[in-house]
Amino acid sequence: MTTTAPPPAAPGTTDVSDLERELREAVEGEVGFDDYTRHLFSRDASMYTLMPVAVVYPRSTADVAAAVRIAARHGIPVTARGAGTSLAGQTTGEGLILDLSRHMRQIRSLDPEGRVAVVQPGVVQDDLNRAAAQHGLMFGPDTSTSNRATIGGMIGNNSAGSGSLRYGMTIDHVRSLEVVLADGTVTRLGPLTEEERSTRAQEPGLAGAIHRGLPEIVEAHREAVEEGFPPFWRRACGYRLDRIARAGEDEPFDLAKFVVGNEGTLVIVTEAEVDLVPKPRHTVFAVGHFTSPQKAIEATTDALALDPAQVELMDRTILDLSRSKIEYAGLGQVLVGDPDALLFVSFTGDDLDELTAKVEQVAQVWEEHGHGYATLRLLTPADQKDLLKVRKSSLGLLMAASQGTSRPLAFVEDTAVPPEVLADYTTRFKEILDEEGMTAGFYGHASVGCLHIRPFVDLADPEGVAKMRRVAVRVKDLVREFGGVNSSEHGDGLARSEFNREIFGDDLYEAMREVKALFDPAGTLNPGKIVDAPPMTENLRDAQLPPAPELRTRLDFSVTGGMRGAADRCMNIGLCRKTEVGAMCPSYMATFQEQDSTRGRANALVKALSEADPKAALGDERLHEVLDLCLMCKACKSECPLGVDMAKLKSETLSHHHDLHGVPARSRVFGRIRSLNALGSRMAAVANRAGRVGPGRKAMEKALGIAAERPLPTFHAMNLVRWFGRRSTSAPATPTGTVRFLADSFTSFTEPHIGRAAIELLERAGWEVDLVSSGCCGRSALSKGLVDEAKARAADLVATLADGPADAPVVGCEPSCLFTLRDETLSMLPGDENAASVAGRVRQVEELLGEAIESGALELAPDSWLAGRRILYHGHCHQKAEVGTAATLALLRRIPGAEVVEVDAGCCGMAGSFGYEAEHYEISMQIGEDRLFPAVRAEDERTVICATGTSCREQIFHGTERNAWHPVELVREALVPGGDRSADRGPADERMR
Repeated sequence: MTTTAPPPAAPGTTDVSDLERELREAVEGEVGFDDYTRHLFSRDASMYTLMPVAVVYPRSTADVAAAVRIAARHGIPVTARGAGTSLAGQTTGEGLILDLSRHMRQIRSLDPEGRVAVVQPGVVQDDLNRAAAQHGLMFGPDTSTSNRATIGGMIGNNSAGSGSLRYGMTIDHVRSLEVVLADGTVTRLGPLTEEERSTRAQEPGLAGAIHRGLPEIVEAHREAVEEGFPPFWRRACGYRLDRIARAGEDEPFDLAKFVVGNEGTLVIVTEAEVDLVPKPRHTVFAVGHFTSPQKAIEATTDALALDPAQVELMDRTILDLSRSKIEYAGLGQVLVGDPDALLFVSFTGDDLDELTAKVEQVAQVWEEHGHGYATLRLLTPADQKDLLKVRKSSLGLLMAASQGTSRPLAFVEDTAVPPEVLADYTTRFKEILDEEGMTAGFYGHASVGCLHIRPFVDLADPEGVAKMRRVAVRVKDLVREFGGVNSSEHGDGLARSEFNREIFGDDLYEAMREVKALFDPAGTLNPGKIVDAPPMTENLRDAQLPPAPELRTRLDFSVTGGMRGAADRCMNIGLCRKTEVGAMCPSYMATFQEQDSTRGRANALVKALSEADPKAALGDERLHEVLDLCLMCKACKSECPLGVDMAKLKSETLSHHHDLHGVPARSRVFGRIRSLNALGSRMAAVANRAGRVGPGRKAMEKALGIAAERPLPTFHAMNLVRWFGRRSTSAPATPTGTVRFLADSFTSFTEPHIGRAAIELLERAGWEVDLVSSGCCGRSALSKGLVDEAKARAADLVATLADGPADAPVVGCEPSCLFTLRDETLSMLPGDENAASVAGRVRQVEELLGEAIESGALELAPDSWLAGRRILYHGHCHQKAEVGTAATLALLRRIPGAEVVEVDAGCCGMAGSFGYEAEHYEISMQIGEDRLFPAVRAEDERTVICATGTSCREQIFHGTERNAWHPVELVREALVPGGDRSADRGPADERMR
């Protein structure tokens, strides 16, 4: 069924005020015309930038149609966008950007028997797969960006992935599409018999014209259509006129498949009916180790002879980059030796024995033919986890390898040739790079002849740009010589469309231009992509950035080339837009708003720091709206492949905002939390009563913006410092050494029992504990942008910590304080010997306790009340960012008889003061509801909940009414046989079991 719209008026000069008024009246979704919103959508994951007029966030097909009609009347183009992870520049545009990922992300229906799903274009591939997996199904194309790539974007690109040998490309899984045409018409495309096509050709308007005109174009250019396409099947380039040419008795006329890969230049997809495939019960891998990528590629043919699901290549460049990331720390325990390349060969199916035999066959054949020096057999998900995580992150890891102003760029990364000639092709490809003096990492889908090769280029250097174009031309010619394709899964976009006339020939290219004119007479839909494109060297991102204006910063950004360099590390690959896994980025997971992703914030800062007066720009209120929901959880520091440290950037930005606008009273209060908590402890009875009285809480909300709904911590008169000074203890018989124990600003005054448990355990293990309680690390001040105060406090504390045994470990129970000494202090005090010394001695208390148990200095009872219990553990964000949770999990797993499970959740949503702030309270709870609260509620009452962060424990109790223990408390409990409790515990320690 087709709905028609009035024809667009002739294009004219855009009146932005009229355009904005019309859009706001006609569209239910949000509309953004401000400079920051426009800047955030001027880029995708490519090397290009185009500044749009405005951004629209449609809520429905009607919104999309209205936006297209209005844009057509004003004569401005429209570019539809999903996650913005496109590598060829196809989701950048100078008119309206339609962000279909924010609201249009519903799975409309899923029919397990028919193996079909109906989805909106903003549905993320992994979300569809999670829903389908409940029925033993999945969406066949498996992109490496599956945790943020949208189905609409996959349709626009004709995406494929590592499994394309088995499952083909997106075009092979599309049944029908609801689309908006260039005149705002809404129609449905799908397979038609010739009779049905003829009927539709009689419809009025653009839909009828398309059904009439497309066969005519094919007939007029039939010889070119039948002979002009590259012969290799794995194509994501041009318009698929070859599909229409095959329509007849045996194959339907199918416009749905025809527009797959159109990059939004012909239609905008608003709903898709897609096929699902059975999800294999098992996937196993043989991972060959090779001394060079060339030798790995040479082993591909033997692997393909055994009918694998995929064969993937990864070179040393990726492996070396992964070793520097905490997230991939497990890799070193898996690899055999130091390979220059790995080849992943997978087999999928339901018979594990049969698959295992296939893996053995690969290993045997490789050994017989002298391929590689070792082969891993990865038969279970646990075996595969560490290596597959690195393989899926290859793009991000490679992008992190920027060498100064040179970046690994996607301009020849999407070629594919028949696998049987891949080895020779790769040799010739490398010769081109060597002749041009370029380096590149090699990885990709060896099973289908597709390698992702990204040479390093400095786009700010005209000679670098000229060299890039020379390489692109030479590689294009090389691809044609080897019978391959220039675009195999990432599309043409701005990177490759310039060469399409030469690739397809004049006649076929003119046929494609006629197709564009038929579907889009006024050139409204994403012009300049696929046909009539500008040269590939226009609209380059780095070339358009002015030199970074001088800016004095309080924190040290010298390693990243200044503050703008730290923000501009972001290459927009969009990993911060993932949901359901990891910790980055918690606010984006709640809002699905681009500005609430690490990518959005980094791009906003690049804009501000490129202004003539960057200090004034850092005080801009719109910029601070963009940064507002950053929880400073630091997840981006470790999970972002580029290591964009938004917490550090936000602290510096806040300090400049304070310079211009003054420091808010609430920021002063939270920034001096140690003094506040110490006062609360001295006046515990009064402070606790005042914090629980309704009128008092309302007054606090009105005066300081502290949410009345949020429970305040309980202060203890017998705080950790007071307890430590009054207790009696004896020196250990066999001293292990001295440990400097940080009496942090939080647990010391509100949960002193945790510090007591840690100190008792350390002393039992033979450590002499020196409680350092005279200062603050500066964490709270830093989080509120009070950088000068934070620096002064940090300097005092590190001086105290450095004044003692040079080899004494520095430990503590609160990760946010402990790891400030290891990370931010070095940025606050660059070159300070005390800071460097202390940072080098920071260790988790869990590490020391684990070592003590291992050595026998601490003995855990086999019959404690924890035996037979399940422990659900939630790690602190700063801990995950700095060192990971391995040491804590290892300690908990030493408790006899306990089953320890780490909850798969990101930030708890509390993030220090963030969850206390009235305007952030609701989103704080929404973040907790993402995964943490449901995971806790799913546990039975006997499960012990455990968390390392004080904020995490507060949030868990507030959101689920379940008490959470610190790991050291549980180890302390396990020391006592029979479930007896230590007498040295206060009433606040009584917990539900």
